Amino acid sequence: GMQSARGCLLLFADADGATKFRDIEKLEQSLREVIGFDYAENPQKASNTDAVICGSRAHLEKEETAKRSIFRLILMHGFHFLVWALCVRGVRDTQCGFKLVTRESARTLFSALHVERWAFDVEMLYIAQTLKIPITEIAVNWTEIEGSKIVPFWSWLQMGRDLGLIWLRYTIGAWKIYRTKNS
Repeated sequence: GMQSARGCLLLFADADGATKFRDIEKLEQSLREVIGFDYAENPQKASNTDAVICGSRAHLEKEETAKRSIFRLILMHGFHFLVWALCVRGVRDTQCGFKLVTRESARTLFSALHVERWAFDVEMLYIAQTLKIPITEIAVNWTEIEGSKIVPFWSWLQMGRDLGLIWLRYTIGAWKIYRTKNS
């Protein structure tokens, strides 16, 4: 997957197409601002630069809040609080499945991941913050797609458990974070 990819920039996106691929232009523009140059002019330099650009649905929160049940709102806000308290601060939407990373960042982040379920994004961003890899959030257009594999209560329970494990295992040193060397 991401560790074997050869492009200077790597995008991962949810398979359901909830985020439109035309929004990659927004992520690319943000990347140019973060790294300070046009990656197309120097792809090798871009490959060896660190950056994570996250698509974000946070701007849709008020609209979505109006459509959700009280139960789902409690689960959503509880999850956001746990993410903030235990793992990642400063990123409002860790779960949007539309992220652009440089090859160097992808190799570092994906080689260190332990969580393979819904909360892997949180672990990836936790590692990035720990290594001081720049992270930026950019608003993207997002549409809820029918047939979601998330079962509200059980999925959030599992995600909450994963957040606790991420925090605990890194805190006690059971999981370690290493920076990979430039390839």
